[in-house]
Amino acid sequence: MSTDRLVLELANLRMKDVADVGGKNASLGEMISQLGGAGVRVPGGFATTAHAYREFLAQGGLDRRVASRLGGLDVSDVSALARAGEEIRGWILAQDLPGRLRRDIADAYQRLADGTGADASFAVRSSATAEDLPDASFAGQQETVLNVYGLDPLYHAIRQVFASLYNDRAISYRVHKGFTHDEVALSAGIQRMVRSDLGASGVAFTLDTESGFDQVVLITSSYGLGETVVQGKVNPDEFYVYKRALREGKRAILRRGLGSKAVKMVYGSAREPGRSVTTVNVPEPERRRFSISDAEVEELARYAMAIEDHYRRPMDIEWGKDGVDGRLYILQARPETVKAAEKVDTLRRYRLKQRSEVLATGRAIGQKIGAGPVRVIRNADEMSRVREGDVLVTDMTDPDWEPVMKRAAAIVTNRGGRTCHAAIIARELGIPAVVGCGDATQVLKDGRPVTVSCAEGDTGFVYRGMLEAEVIDLSLKGMPKAPVKITMNVGNPELAFEFQRLPNEGVGLARLEFIIARMIGVHPRAVLAYPDLASDLKLAVEEHSAGYSDPVTFYVNKLAEGISTLGAAFWPKPVIVRLSDFKSNEYSALTGGSRYEPREENPMLGFRGAGRYLDPSFRDCFRLECRALKMVRDDMGLTNIEIMVPFVRTVAEARKVLELLAANGLKRGDNGLRVVMMCELPSNSILADRFLEHFDGFSIGSNDMTQLTLGLDRDSGIIAEQFDERDPAVKEMLHLAIQACRRAGKYVGICGQGPSDHPDLAKWLVDEGIESLSLNPDTVVETWLYLAKDAERKP
Repeated sequence: MSTDRLVLELANLRMKDVADVGGKNASLGEMISQLGGAGVRVPGGFATTAHAYREFLAQGGLDRRVASRLGGLDVSDVSALARAGEEIRGWILAQDLPGRLRRDIADAYQRLADGTGADASFAVRSSATAEDLPDASFAGQQETVLNVYGLDPLYHAIRQVFASLYNDRAISYRVHKGFTHDEVALSAGIQRMVRSDLGASGVAFTLDTESGFDQVVLITSSYGLGETVVQGKVNPDEFYVYKRALREGKRAILRRGLGSKAVKMVYGSAREPGRSVTTVNVPEPERRRFSISDAEVEELARYAMAIEDHYRRPMDIEWGKDGVDGRLYILQARPETVKAAEKVDTLRRYRLKQRSEVLATGRAIGQKIGAGPVRVIRNADEMSRVREGDVLVTDMTDPDWEPVMKRAAAIVTNRGGRTCHAAIIARELGIPAVVGCGDATQVLKDGRPVTVSCAEGDTGFVYRGMLEAEVIDLSLKGMPKAPVKITMNVGNPELAFEFQRLPNEGVGLARLEFIIARMIGVHPRAVLAYPDLASDLKLAVEEHSAGYSDPVTFYVNKLAEGISTLGAAFWPKPVIVRLSDFKSNEYSALTGGSRYEPREENPMLGFRGAGRYLDPSFRDCFRLECRALKMVRDDMGLTNIEIMVPFVRTVAEARKVLELLAANGLKRGDNGLRVVMMCELPSNSILADRFLEHFDGFSIGSNDMTQLTLGLDRDSGIIAEQFDERDPAVKEMLHLAIQACRRAGKYVGICGQGPSDHPDLAKWLVDEGIESLSLNPDTVVETWLYLAKDAERKP
């Protein structure tokens, strides 16, 4: 129900008042009144109404001039759009607010100032009446004016907010979403400033913005006022929080990512328009620290979950930490409109079929691949240079650029994080973007063809040239019953949230090596020896472990982050984590590795697997892996994590490695812990019954089993064509292992490459009585359907 009042207190507003004060201000009032009991803090204030805005426009016939100026405008003509928007905004800024509105604002401002202190300043935020609807975000289209002090600056700031309804991007967006210009009104929300200029601020989403996985809260954070984050001016810190663990009072942070946080927005030298805020550089020591603590991350996640529970939908939330009182505040909340609207019965995946030189990397936005000629845009004046199919490359994209962003095949920026407005718009437009590259405008040359891939996890890659890619459409609707459990091989935790959408019975192989190589990058002996290292290695270790209290904590926590991400993504299904199985040449490639690893003629048959864990030189390193696994299972409650021991040569070695695990707090059977052995040596199959006395089952590693049964070096290209898991000798080894497990009533699965490459081998394994097949994700649906169809043909 609409009102003829011009100003309303936020505390008196509810979601039913969207028509009067817009979605953002109605939501602030709703949270103030309904979520205070849940501990959610929202700064108080007041809002001008849609009626006030329309009265302002009606004054002197301004509304008719605006309608006439926009009549017949072609919003695809960027230059014409810019001229029209600039002219209309000038009219609005030049016109005074009506007298009654000025008086009502003055009264509300005085009441607010009396309750906050004489020196308090205020934020003026926009709230459109068609904004933050479930199918239209309008994210970042209107202005926010910060650190406003005094009535005259407040009047000016409100006119700025009113004028921003006619920003180029806002005009274009309304047209594309089917709104007429006169049906959208603007409300200005005036709130006490949270002193995040002295603290930190950012954005929280109650789902993963790339996959839509709804069991996590994604939080971004950077120093200073929040505009640098939402506008994409900084590469912020990132945190993923697991909702289930948080509800149960357990350790809940799944992943941490340290952003560069190069600049921050703080109060300016004068409280007047254009000088009330300024951007300054962040000192290097502060950049190397996370901008908020773990406890604050979890507190923000609790707020986000309370807001999501109240609204019963995924939410996009802005927050600030007050550097004076140390408290966290919610500044606004709107529905998440992209992933929440996607269909869940289909899955489209993009995959590169070629690789080339990597020219730049950053944060991946979306999960698509785009290619085209580079178009480097230095400033907004050059926007018209962008042609259909170009790869738009710039320092940072302002949401004002939305009219040309939709032309691009992909977007690449130097700055920005995954929750900035430009990233939200790129997702909404379905355009792949790689943000926060740092040097894209320097290394990418205008006119040169490139391929932008956001299909490889959290990291986005810009490759030289136009590479061939394929699009895989998978229908997940009405999948038939498979005759065997189908699990997945998942190496990269960054892809776990996406892969869990595939039909599956869990993860049959999660490799610690990927986490160590990609998320850690340092040899474990180097972190254990810190700080007693050569100066160059010491500096390198410090660079890797920035943000963490010490290198050992970094190593353990990063392992735990990778493992817990996999466990949370697939909960409650089992996730079998294979202990590290790097060979000496692979460990040598890590920072510091060459100082600690032996030189072996054939590392494939050398210092690896269980034998490495038991060696005195590696025992302390193995203890770090055990600490991480114990943290994930006991402290985070992810008891679906199971352990696999690789490359166990002898029964004596099997017994000793189980004793070593137990000594490190991972005793088989405790807290439901299952420990399986990777059956990958002929000795494992020949003595299967004796090995099974020590384990809960086998996971067959067909790669090494084939290599060692046939005497082939699988890394040798000369004899590669002879490598075949279907060879009768290899199949005999698999048969022995499967039958031994069946006799013992223990688990038996396979996690090697064979079943992914050869559906006929998968069928043979099913006929042999294998319990599960762990496949590469891109073959899951195809193999599932093949086996189900074969099972239907059987009598």
